[in-house]
Amino acid sequence: MRANRSLEIGTGLFVLFGLAALLFLTTQLPSSGFKFSFNKTPGYTVTAEFGNIGQLKVGAPVSMAGVRIGDVTKIGFDSNSQRAEVWLRIYQRFNQIPEDSFASIDTEGLLGGQYISISPGGLPSYLKNGSQIQETQSALVLENLINKFFANYANKSGSGSQGGSKEPKK
Repeated sequence: MRANRSLEIGTGLFVLFGLAALLFLTTQLPSSGFKFSFNKTPGYTVTAEFGNIGQLKVGAPVSMAGVRIGDVTKIGFDSNSQRAEVWLRIYQRFNQIPEDSFASIDTEGLLGGQYISISPGGLPSYLKNGSQIQETQSALVLENLINKFFANYANKSGSGSQGGSKEPKK
């Protein structure tokens, strides 16, 4: 009887530990918008405006040359410019990013999550807290590209069959 009770308590603790680990891991996903961070790296905030952010989420990485340099902290809509406004927290050690840098929304692989990639500019002055990245490129939305491809294909195949004469093959 005593061994059976120990086994039940051990199993219960194992299940509770597993559920706690699963909950923690789901909060670490970029799409959750909620993160536990034990190592809060100091940084500064910059903004960028995009015409279309696609599926970009709060917590998505910000990278430069393939190196993670920050995170997306907030996404909003600017009613004056009619564009999406994205707030980026850049880690403090990356404090020499030129002001004329270029930000684009890229995708990790064909079906991966989206992130912001920054390409450096050439000015000797650097981004600082409250700066705005002026040059941006919106996300490429796969559905839009497919629709454009099929619309273009339909137009080409439809125009080739109208009018004109075909010469017989010899």
